[in-house]
This record gives sequence, structure tokens and C-alpha cells, in this order.
Amino acid sequence: MSKKRVNVLGSTGSVGDNTVSLLEFHSDKFEVGVLTAQSNVKKLVEQAIKLKAKHAVIGDESLYDELKSSLVGQDIEISAGRRALLDASSERADTTVCAISGFAGLEPVLKATERGGRIAIANKEPLVAAGSLVKSAAKKSGAVILPVDSEHNAVFQVLEQDNQSSIDFITLTASGGPFLKWSLEDIKQATPEQAVAHPNWAMGRKISVDSATLMNKGLEVIEAHVLFDLPDEKIKVVIHPQSTIHAFVSYSDGSVLSHLGAPDMRIPILHALSWPERLDTNAPKLDPTSLSQLDFEEVDLEKFPALGLARTALKEGVGKRIVLNAANEIAVSAFLNKQIGFMDIINVCSEQMEADVSAYAVETLDVIIALDNQTREKTKNYILEKHG
Repeated sequence: MSKKRVNVLGSTGSVGDNTVSLLEFHSDKFEVGVLTAQSNVKKLVEQAIKLKAKHAVIGDESLYDELKSSLVGQDIEISAGRRALLDASSERADTTVCAISGFAGLEPVLKATERGGRIAIANKEPLVAAGSLVKSAAKKSGAVILPVDSEHNAVFQVLEQDNQSSIDFITLTASGGPFLKWSLEDIKQATPEQAVAHPNWAMGRKISVDSATLMNKGLEVIEAHVLFDLPDEKIKVVIHPQSTIHAFVSYSDGSVLSHLGAPDMRIPILHALSWPERLDTNAPKLDPTSLSQLDFEEVDLEKFPALGLARTALKEGVGKRIVLNAANEIAVSAFLNKQIGFMDIINVCSEQMEADVSAYAVETLDVIIALDNQTREKTKNYILEKHG
């Protein structure tokens, strides 16, 4: 049986690194076409050699010579720059894992989707900002979109396609992050180091902060709306500190189906890589005897207003979703650089959400990118004006 070819866009980040470990673990079943990174040459080189990749791409053109010299003697094509990244995203693959963080992953996701095959999307921002474009591209090419976010992958696994009209609602679980038991006053004083110290998941710094504010869960509500064609009122969120149950799907007959698994990203990644089959994992497996306590509680919207802000963006249309996503990326970066406080992240996003975007017909990639760029610039200027 021939090996399936996998391309990994963003292979040196948290999701990409986990994907690489799975591809190495199942080297008899997968071959690797493209690996890409923005600037981490050392890790990209290690991965490319280990997996015998066909092509390694570094997004930062200034690092081309370092990549080239590090891969001398290896039968690996190398290239650099944004254009090279987009071209590589279109290269042949059975499955493309899209793990480039943030809005920067949108164009590569679109290029891969336009080519076709299985598109395993780990970064939610392209679906938040341009879900209709991605789904339209998939419809034209016949691509299958496979969610890698643990919650959406869970819904995907237990949602009965033939009974979608019988869904009462779905419930995405949230750990509550590091500040679940903190008072609002203490949360206001939180440092970047405290915000990235997630109790359950090992993730990148940006998504860890998003988890701490619950903006990550808010963006996941929008992502679920795009992926599963569900209105806002049919997408619920509940705090579940153990991160063992990742989602529930509640049906009209009273049945509730849930997905359980250890809080390890290799589990949903492997599901997407092997779908519709299942393969052995190198991740921890859940022991039912460890389930002596499963806690659930409502989200405290006073402490975590980001969830409400995201629901507002969902109701007000694609333009506001683009604004929220762009403002959040800039605000989180400012927080990590200690320019603003933790709760200022949401204040900044809320302020930018007041913008009138009615003049933007957000139906093309150029318009989406223009609105994103404009919002980023306005957000940077706002932070500079208000916080120096």
C-alpha cells in the first residue's frame, strides 16, 4: 500500500511539532512533501532531515542562505519568502496540515484548499475571518476540511451527518485557563508569564493568552458556526477544568453524545491525518479509572468578557469578525510585550469593534486583507495613544 503524502504548513510551532512526531511515529504510512516555517531554521532543518521531506520553505527570505547551508548534501528542495510559501501550499498532498498561527495562515489555507485533498485546519483565524471563502474553495476543488482544534474535531467525530437537522445544540468545553479561580481584581494584575502558564495544554504563547482571556473559546464559537452551519444560539460553552470531555452534541431525542480523550493535541491531529481510518497513537490514552471527578460550570462573563464580544462579532457579520481577530492579535502581542495590561486586551478589542465596516463588502480576499491591515494599524495607533 502506497504511503499518503502530507504537507505541514507551520511545522515548527506547537501543532506542527506534534504533527511531525506523529509522522515520524507512522513513517511506514506517511511520506512528507512540504515543511514550512517562518523563522525557526534550526528546527525546520532537523524536521526536514528526520522526515526526509521533499521541500523545506522558510518564510523569512533573509534566512535562505542559512537554510541552504544547513541542508547541503540533502536531497531536499529549498526556497524562501512569502511567494515560495504560497506556491508550496499548492503542492500535491493527500493531506495538508495548516498550522500557521493567526491570520497569516489564511492565504496558505486557501491555496491548499483550492488544490484539493484533505485540509486539516489547526488555526481557527482563517475560518473566523474568511470561512465562506475557504468553504467555497473546498466545494470547487472537492477538498475535505478536517478540523484539528480539539473541540471541533470532537464535534466532527460525534456529529451524525444524517441527523444534523435533529441537533438541539452543541457544547464546546473550555478549561477556564490559568485564571479560572482568580478574582477579577487579581486577573487585572496578571502578567504575561502567568497568562501563558496553561494548566492542561502545551501551546504557543499567543493561543495560551487567548485561552486565558477565553477569546480562544469565542473564536471557536465562530469557527463552529462556519464548520457546522449552526447559529449562535445552538453553540454553547461550558467550563470543564479537567479538559477530558472536549465537546457534546445534544439531539432532539434527548441523546447527548460526547468525545473524551487525554488533553493532548496529537489525538485530534492523528484523527485528521488518518481519517477515515484510525491509527495507533504515541499520545497518552485516557484511563477511565482517572475519571473520578468531572466538573462543569457556567462561564463568568464578567471575568471573561471575550466570549460575549466574540458572540457579538458573530451576530454582526464577517466584517466585525475580521476586526475582532485582527485587534486581538495586536492586543495580545502588546500584552506579551508588557505594553498593556491583561484586561486591556479586551478593552482594546471592544474599542475597535465600534468601527463602522459597512463600506467593506467582505467577499473577496483582497477586501478581507485590506480590512485586516487597516484594523491592525488602527489598533497599534490606539494602543500607542492610550498606553504610550
